[in-house]
Amino acid sequence: MTTERDHSPPAPAHDPRAFLQHLLRTAVERALPLHATAAHLPAPPRGRTVVVGAGKAGGAMAQAVEALWPADAPLSGLVVTRYHHVPPRPAGLPARIEVVEAAHPVPDAAGLAAAQRILQLVQGLTADDLVLCLISGGGSSLLTLPGDGLALADKQRINRALLESGAAIDEMNCVRKHLSRIKGGRLAAACAPARVVTLAISDVPGDDVSVIASGPTVPDATTSADALAILRRYRIAVPDAVRERLARGEWETPKPGDPAFDGHEVHLIATPRQALAAAAQAARAAGIAAHVLGDEIEGESREVGRVHAALARAVAAHGEPFATPCVILSGGETTVTVRARAEGAGRGRGGRAGEFCLGVVQALRGRAGVWALAADTDGIDGVEDNAGAFVAPDTLARAAAKGLKVADHLDRNDAYGFFDALGDLVVTGPTFTNVNDFRALLVLPGA
Repeated sequence: MTTERDHSPPAPAHDPRAFLQHLLRTAVERALPLHATAAHLPAPPRGRTVVVGAGKAGGAMAQAVEALWPADAPLSGLVVTRYHHVPPRPAGLPARIEVVEAAHPVPDAAGLAAAQRILQLVQGLTADDLVLCLISGGGSSLLTLPGDGLALADKQRINRALLESGAAIDEMNCVRKHLSRIKGGRLAAACAPARVVTLAISDVPGDDVSVIASGPTVPDATTSADALAILRRYRIAVPDAVRERLARGEWETPKPGDPAFDGHEVHLIATPRQALAAAAQAARAAGIAAHVLGDEIEGESREVGRVHAALARAVAAHGEPFATPCVILSGGETTVTVRARAEGAGRGRGGRAGEFCLGVVQALRGRAGVWALAADTDGIDGVEDNAGAFVAPDTLARAAAKGLKVADHLDRNDAYGFFDALGDLVVTGPTFTNVNDFRALLVLPGA
């Protein structure tokens, strides 16, 4: 996906699809690490600077630090990112931080090895040393180090179950923290007595740094009892030994007020709100009023799509609550509950953005004058090769002509199959950042 700003955006009425894609590109560009890192970098310490980190933006964040760090100041470290998410290296930029790749959203042995190496790198540091931790969305899966007695296979199974359960991101990461030897503040504790500065790109509603990548360098206010309650709520099975250790609090995380975090700093270098604001500004520059509903919208993806569509229908039909032309923007992290496979459902392909768009198609019912685009800002919707999907006034009619039924694809969680058949997938490739869901609905007058 190109990230260069287009100074001549497509005319919304002439090419709604290109206009919405322009807004997505603008949002992604705002969240690129190189644009926001310099203001938050600390001065080099008297001792060593060790860079560690994890996330889908990890490769780009590491390159930003390499480009900005003084050439004569020591710099080394290890960052783990998702497979195929290492950006091309700019010509003339020396590689000073090692970047390795691992699996997301279900962890693998490569992520386990990376986490073990990161813990080794921060051993034996002194108070004169600095640990620079680069954190972004996806780090929970990429930085995996199961608790003592918990096998990687168990962690993988629990992770899959969480992903399919419909649990919110803070609930999933509460469980992940308490089953880990590196997340939930444990990495920061391992760095002592070195100073830790965390630079984070937020992919979570509310920008809670303890939730981003399961907060490896910040205190955790959640408890083992909370993790157990979440596992029970979503009926996720865990080994008896794991349940017993959680019940006894053996895997409790470091809490706020723990002296292990004294003197540490955390800086958010990019957030969903900033990305949406950039898209809104781009829309207004094109003469289109922009309304940001919020950057913390959660819920079942299809239902959030239906609500957005209902709002767009009201605008198109009555000019309320917004006048046309306008674009309606939102962000956050919705969820997809995968239907019971035993019932023949849940066999499809797709992610949050695609399922949101299916909900939009179903609720718009072919309403004229409304277009929509939803995408994950990392360029990957779930585990597929698309970022999201596009909806037009004629989507429902074109689907009917091909024998496609929205309800059938929702039953199978098969947004990918629906929009692929229509040529309406949004494909960007990895963007090397991640500020979560981007959703835009364009409503034009004269429908």
